[in-house]
Amino acid sequence: MNAIRDNKESGRYELNLEGGVAFADYRLSPGIVTVTHTEVPRALRGRGLGAKLSSAVLDHIRSQGLKVIPRCGYFAGFIREHPEYHDLLASH
Repeated sequence: MNAIRDNKESGRYELNLEGGVAFADYRLSPGIVTVTHTEVPRALRGRGLGAKLSSAVLDHIRSQGLKVIPRCGYFAGFIREHPEYHDLLASH
């Protein structure tokens, strides 16, 4: 699996895939990444790529010592189903 790229200029994490780019839009504030939207190209949906993208984004956030606020329904659901990421949730 390709690594995600933090495209700071566009405010999104990107995962290059054969056939398109999956991405997670975010806003950065001191110590917190707010993920606002995730998207996998329509032709590539149903292959677990959204979960791989979400996991890679959360691993990157952890590696940067940041917390996360999930504002995207899919992303929030992914975190709910994966307790190994609950420690990354920002209390707000």
